[in-house]
Amino acid sequence: MDELKPGEHAVAVMGSGEYSFKGSGYVRGGIFDRVQLRQFGNVISFRDMDFQRLDDVYADGIPDFSEMAVFIVREHAAFDPGSPWTLELLVRRQIGPVSGMFTSFELPYQMPEQYIERPQPTAEELAAIEEANRPVWVNIWYQKSFQIGVILAALGLLTVILFLQDKFTQRPEFLHWLRRGYLVFTVVFIGWYALGQLSVVNVLTFTHALFQDFRWELFLSDPVIFIIWTFTAASILLWGRGVFCGWLCPFGALQELINEAARKLKVPQYELPFAVHERLWAIKYIVLLVLFGLSLESMMMAEKAAEVEPFKTAITLKFDRQWWFVAYAVFLLVINIFTRKVYCRYVCPLGAALSISSKVRLFDWLKRRPECGSPCQLCAKECEIQAIHPDGHINHNECHYCLDCQMTYHNENKCPPLILKNKRAKRGKKAPADPSLIPVVQVVEP
Repeated sequence: MDELKPGEHAVAVMGSGEYSFKGSGYVRGGIFDRVQLRQFGNVISFRDMDFQRLDDVYADGIPDFSEMAVFIVREHAAFDPGSPWTLELLVRRQIGPVSGMFTSFELPYQMPEQYIERPQPTAEELAAIEEANRPVWVNIWYQKSFQIGVILAALGLLTVILFLQDKFTQRPEFLHWLRRGYLVFTVVFIGWYALGQLSVVNVLTFTHALFQDFRWELFLSDPVIFIIWTFTAASILLWGRGVFCGWLCPFGALQELINEAARKLKVPQYELPFAVHERLWAIKYIVLLVLFGLSLESMMMAEKAAEVEPFKTAITLKFDRQWWFVAYAVFLLVINIFTRKVYCRYVCPLGAALSISSKVRLFDWLKRRPECGSPCQLCAKECEIQAIHPDGHINHNECHYCLDCQMTYHNENKCPPLILKNKRAKRGKKAPADPSLIPVVQVVEP
C-alpha cells in the first residue's frame, strides 16, 4: 500500500473456480483480457505492471482460494472507490477452429458506508439531490411554476365572475371588455404559450385508464392540462360544460374573437333555420362515438382520427405544419367569420363529451322569466350560437356561458318583459288622496 501514488487504488481479486481470472494472455501481451472494472460506463483494464501476486491473506476464517491477486487502478482512470462499481469476468468459449463466443459475468460492489468519509454537501448539492429524488412529475411542476401560478390566478378570477355573475351582468359594458380580455388571455397564454388546449384524446385516455391501469402520474406529468381539466370537471358540476367552451378553450376563444372582429367590420352574418341547426348538433356526437369506437381497437388510430380537431394545428403548433392541416384549420376559421363558432356547434367531439358529462350539473344559474319564449323572443334571436330554443328555455348542452342573455335579463332598457313590468309598476303608483278633497255624502231620513 505504501507504493501507491495519490489517486491510485488497490483492488484484491480472489477466486477458487476452475476458470482462471488471470489467464495467461497477460504473459504474452502484457494485458489482462479476462478481468476488468466498470464504473459510470467507463471500462478500466489492467496491464502486467498493474498486477501483484498475492500469496496469502492473514484474516481469520477466510476460505481457501486457488487464485489471488492485487490489481492497481491508476490515477488516470479517475476511479471513485466510494461509488458503486462492477468487476467483470470475460469468458471466451471456443465454438470452432478459429471462432469463439464471449460471455461476461458481473460482480457489483459498493463499499460499506462506514468506511467512506464524505464531505458535507453544499446547499446546491443538497438541492440537486432533493430534485433527483423527487418524482418526475413533481420536478415538472416546479419547472412550470410560473405558468401554474398565472393560470391559477386566472381561474380564480373566472370563479369570481361566475359566482358574482348577477352583479357583473348588470354592468354589460364592463363585462364585455372583461370577457374580451379573458378570451385574448386564453388564446395567447393558455393556448400558444402554456399549450393548455384540451382535446378529445385526453377524454379517451382518461376513460381507458379508468378501466385498465389508472396512474395519477400519467395525468400529473402535464400540470397545465391537469389544472384546466380539474377546473373544467368542477365547473361542469356547478355551471355545465359552457364554462370551458366559452371561456377556457383556446380555439373556441380564437373563433369568437375573429367573429367579433368581423361583426365590428360589418361582415354579413348568416344563421341556419333553427330546425336545421338543431339537427346538425348530432354530428359532433357521431364523431365522438366513432373516435371512441376506434380507441377500443387502437388508441394510435383514434389519435390520428382525432385530427378532426384543429387544435394541434392552430394552437399547439401555431399553424407550423403540413399545408393540408393548416388549410383545414384556416377553412374553419374563415367559415367562422360569417357564422359564429361553426366547428364548436356542429363538429367538436370534445364539446360533445363535455355535454354528456354536464348532465350531472347541480345548479341552474341562468335566470329566465315566464315571458321568455312566449311572447318574448329577444334572447333567442340574440344568442349567437342559437343555444336558446324558440320556446325560451336554454339548452345547456349547447350553451357556451357567454352571459349575453343574462345581460339582457338585467337590462331595464332592453328586456321587454322587464320594461313592461316597470311600466306597470309606475302606473300602479298613485299619489295618495287628500282627505279634505274627498266629498262627504250624508243620508237624511225623512
